[in-house]
Amino acid sequence: MTCVILLLFATLVYAGSNVQGWVGTSAPKSVTNASCNGTSNQSLTPSGVMVNVYNSTDRTGLAASAARSLQKQGFKVATIDNDPLAKTILGVAEIRHGPSGLEGAILAAKRLPGAKVVKDNRMDASVDIVLGAKFRTVKVPRKVALSKTTKPTAHC
Repeated sequence: MTCVILLLFATLVYAGSNVQGWVGTSAPKSVTNASCNGTSNQSLTPSGVMVNVYNSTDRTGLAASAARSLQKQGFKVATIDNDPLAKTILGVAEIRHGPSGLEGAILAAKRLPGAKVVKDNRMDASVDIVLGAKFRTVKVPRKVALSKTTKPTAHC
């Protein structure tokens, strides 16, 4: 009976060590290379984001002007109107998104420094940009320059 208990104990210790990565293969289990398996893990671009641009101020044409600037940067604009929630936004803007729209909301927030990002219950990936009293202009973020000496390599 003692041998069986020791064997079970040794098996549990080995299994726990394997789960912790102390024994077994040394290669990481979840590493994938997008260029090798045909998938892409590039980040979201403005062309992949559908936005609704709303005005919460009394300044006429504010949403239309901002929507034009966002379209020039590649965003897809679905709706231009006054805020359907009729909230008063005192800051730059409120960027509303659902669970699947977080990445698009962050991308939009880069164009509106000082905007507040707010999660709501929508089921799609659309993003509402509600312009507030302190809004002045849509910013164009700087592009990251790649080094000319750095060359991407595939590790297949």
